[in-house]
Amino acid sequence: MKTPTRSYRWFPFVTALFVTTLVVSNIIAVKLVNLFGLFVPAAVILFPVAYIFGDVLTEVYGYARARQVIWTGFFCNLVAVIAIWISGGLQPAPFWAVSGFATPESAQQAYQAILGFTPRLLAASFIAYLIGEFLNSFVLAKLKIKTAGRFLWLRTISSTIVGEGADSAVFITLAFAGIIPAGGLIQAILSQWFLKTAYETLATPLTYLVVNALKKAESEDFYDKETDFNPFTA
Repeated sequence: MKTPTRSYRWFPFVTALFVTTLVVSNIIAVKLVNLFGLFVPAAVILFPVAYIFGDVLTEVYGYARARQVIWTGFFCNLVAVIAIWISGGLQPAPFWAVSGFATPESAQQAYQAILGFTPRLLAASFIAYLIGEFLNSFVLAKLKIKTAGRFLWLRTISSTIVGEGADSAVFITLAFAGIIPAGGLIQAILSQWFLKTAYETLATPLTYLVVNALKKAESEDFYDKETDFNPFTA
């Protein structure tokens, strides 16, 4: 089944918010922060929002539309990464300086330290994103049919547990296996999984508010009864 051709008033806006949270999350992820004694990337404050938007998209517009947005986010993030990589490789102007850095060379080092990407981290991030987002959308869509559209809280939390769990496990493992001990890997995976799941659980009332408002505004409440769930289907 192809992506529905019907146009929606708020769909582009939700798509834009989804893509923005994804791109910004990847930029701020370089900073490690201490949240309640857990050391996690700063992106943890924003990245779960992408899953909330993923829930909203699937619940209101259906899996096929959500699939379209997931791939849009993937390619927009790829463009951002390529642009940052190219700009980082360009020769800095001899008069360029950043506050706190006296020379162009030191400013360039600071730029690379914050915005530079390693191929391994990029690959881990992209793979984890696709696996996590598609699992999240798939689980929610299937549960919506099983529950006949009831218990939205159960669907959003269950899909988040699966999606965020897969995302955290795949990213941490691919990015840091062989660098940090196995015990550290497990701790990092569980920490991110817990924080992200708790985040969306606490945001459930907001999810209800947005979903109900969009269903009313769009006159849509899609059920994926005949949907092709292949992530690569157009």
